Amino acid sequence: MATITECRGALDRLSDNLARADEDVRGAAALDRSLSCHVTDLDTTFTGRLADGRIRVDATVAGPPPAKADIRLAMTGDDLVAMVDGRLNFAKAWASGRVRLEAGFRDLLRLRSLL
Repeated sequence: MATITECRGALDRLSDNLARADEDVRGAAALDRSLSCHVTDLDTTFTGRLADGRIRVDATVAGPPPAKADIRLAMTGDDLVAMVDGRLNFAKAWASGRVRLEAGFRDLLRLRSLL
């Protein structure tokens, strides 16, 4: 089972990957939205922002998200690490229910190119 430190590292790597991505992907990630990622098996939530094509983690809190973020993710720590490492396809994991993504319709349309 992935640790909180490994999950935080995965989010940092994801942010770095977004920053180095091609222009189409960076454009899709160029939102300014609050973000939460609930790691279900650790019952821990990372909160922050998706801004300027990067993920900025501001806090780590125990339990579910303390407030409703604009973009909300939920998954196990192992799935988070596997997705960032390229061993788990996000779209397939989302379609099968292993990963939950909740956002407004417009944000989902913009984020679809990231999937």
